[in-house]
Amino acid sequence: MPKPHRPYRVIISGGGTGGHIYPAVAIANQLKAISPESEILFVGAKGRMEMTRVPEAGYKIVGLWISGLQRRLTLDNLSFPFKVLSSVRAAHKIIHDFKPDAVVGVGGYASGPLLYAATARKIPALIQEQNSYAGITNKLLAKRVGKVCVAYPNMQRFFPAEKLVLTGNPVRSDIMGVQQKRQEALQHFGLIGTKKTILVIGGSLGARTINHSIAAGLEQILQAGYQLIWQTGKAYIPEAKALEEKHNAQDVRAFDFIKRMDLAYAAADVVISRAGALSISELCLAGKPAVLVPSPNVAEDHQTKNAMALVAQHAALLVRDVEAVEKLVPTALQLAQDEQEQKRLQANILKMGRPNAAEDIVNELIKLIK
Repeated sequence: MPKPHRPYRVIISGGGTGGHIYPAVAIANQLKAISPESEILFVGAKGRMEMTRVPEAGYKIVGLWISGLQRRLTLDNLSFPFKVLSSVRAAHKIIHDFKPDAVVGVGGYASGPLLYAATARKIPALIQEQNSYAGITNKLLAKRVGKVCVAYPNMQRFFPAEKLVLTGNPVRSDIMGVQQKRQEALQHFGLIGTKKTILVIGGSLGARTINHSIAAGLEQILQAGYQLIWQTGKAYIPEAKALEEKHNAQDVRAFDFIKRMDLAYAAADVVISRAGALSISELCLAGKPAVLVPSPNVAEDHQTKNAMALVAQHAALLVRDVEAVEKLVPTALQLAQDEQEQKRLQANILKMGRPNAAEDIVNELIKLIK
């Protein structure tokens, strides 16, 4: 029988996209699972999606006045130094009031000021880096923290080797065991069990190229007799709904955001997705045959590197962003028709999953506290 843990006080900071938020929530949930009396406070950036997603997951969040540097000269850039100073000051007050045993940074704007303030006060700190190419905030903070938990090997290019722990990316626990939820999923989305389903996800904020490619090939998908679950992001949902109406499509379910991603994966026979670190970690655990379309608009093209790690193991297919309008729908339809290929991709992608990532990260955090 494992010894029960004492309650811990932990601040988890970061956000901006689902790729930062959901690993953060998974870490919080794991800490609560082993120490239910623990107090967890999230710190995010005002106006970013964590300010709604974290409370929906049942945790309290405080917002800092912080944003990223734009690549061109903007008013936001001129105010950036003031935002940093204001956020560091606010972070010191949060730490003084909450008195954490440790802090966790998951990347994103808010983790910089918070971890800077915490490490200045000698509070144990840990970073979780989701991508194969490290974010600038995490690279700057690495010298100040005790441990850096990573999802990919060979990350000593970015971080001190002695601080690295290969844990994988934590994902929501409901993604595990999606194989048992197919009936519930079909009911939830109002889909027909005898038809195959293609799931399209462009990340939590949507993906323009993927949306345009699906719009261009929607008639092909429907004529081939497939159903579609389509997460478009906020910007594209009016166009997707108009297309639904135009085709009088009983087989299209378009959403700006899908809260029950476990059921979306459970319903899917084939997934079309960006190659963000979180999406890939979820696909590995859900064990779904996937066509990946890496976003070209990320630092050092890290989504292509994430995707190639799977393609090299014959665990996913890849369509480049510039070729997506022409090739994405035909590639997905070909995969949906080829059950042998689906089985092969499924078997290989499942081998790449790391189901204990949240547990391993929390164990490292507790070692730092002790």
